[in-house]
Amino acid sequence: MRAIRLTGPYQVEIVDLPDAPLGERDVRLRSIVSAISHGTELNTYRGTAPLDKKRFDPELRTFVPDPEATGYPATLGYEIVSEVVETGAAVTEVAVGDIVHTGTPHQDMTVTSPDDYLGFYPMVKLPDHPTHEPGLFASLAAVALQGVHDAAIKVGDVVTVHGAGAIGLMTIQLAVMSGATVIAVEPSAERRAEAEKAGARLVLDPAENDGLVGYGIAKALKGRSPDVAIETSGSYHGLQGAISAAGMAGQVVALGFYQGGGTPLRLGEEWHHNRITMRSSMGVWDCPHRSYPAWDRPRMMRTVVDLLYSGRLRTDFMPVQHHPFDHAAQVYADLAASPVDHLKTAFDYRHGSGADGS
Repeated sequence: MRAIRLTGPYQVEIVDLPDAPLGERDVRLRSIVSAISHGTELNTYRGTAPLDKKRFDPELRTFVPDPEATGYPATLGYEIVSEVVETGAAVTEVAVGDIVHTGTPHQDMTVTSPDDYLGFYPMVKLPDHPTHEPGLFASLAAVALQGVHDAAIKVGDVVTVHGAGAIGLMTIQLAVMSGATVIAVEPSAERRAEAEKAGARLVLDPAENDGLVGYGIAKALKGRSPDVAIETSGSYHGLQGAISAAGMAGQVVALGFYQGGGTPLRLGEEWHHNRITMRSSMGVWDCPHRSYPAWDRPRMMRTVVDLLYSGRLRTDFMPVQHHPFDHAAQVYADLAASPVDHLKTAFDYRHGSGADGS
């Protein structure tokens, strides 16, 4: 087995691992394509994840001092489409030849279990489809769905979505499905065009109105405030824009994994003057859905797979750039240098080529 290892900030290697034995509840998977998370993975790649000299204690639910902690070596990836090539004797959920999505790291072969997803993304069987592209969006679609659920959108609501990356574009669609009118805020002209394709009624550039996003939203709504502002970019500039847009006693739902300190935040402005409520929409690290147990991680994954493969949640207008797995070091370097130029990036494991994922 060959896998990606991050040995330090900006230091990616492909390493050889011993073949793992197969237990009776295990499944052996041959990778087809895997997608890079432009938020979480780049955070770890750059060394800006909060794991230096501290670690997250899952029982205390807080970061604790750990002088030995560096966060490295680390695995990368949690969005992979694979073929089942072998199953243990007690596995009934999938069979050899099935195509599945798992929240496992980038590597060409994986041994995992339908039972073992560590609070992240459980294995889900994918429907037949001409390409593997919809499966590349399943984990991020679950992030978007969690955000829309946390926003508690009602028919007739006006929702602002701040950021039109892959998660933002799916959040726009899910908010529209929920009965909302959506205003999207996005600095990239290309992504603003994609936000319109996703169903945004109005698309704004945050640089307009001297960068005062809340003022621009207030003008667009003729003095009204949105019912909820959803921040999907994972940037503090985007979060500040969402806070400024939310209005008196407004609600901000934040989906992003923010990097480093929040210098762009101006908490003495709308945050303080409007008594804003902010809700983290983290859906992993064993955080339960706010409607658990009715909604658990397996149900979330089944739901987004159904939406993606039925075409109700569209990804066909979202460009995916495929690269050979062997090129991982260069791919991460390019993403870190110019993330806005890449909406969705994937590794292709077949024949060492950068095929189109079909």
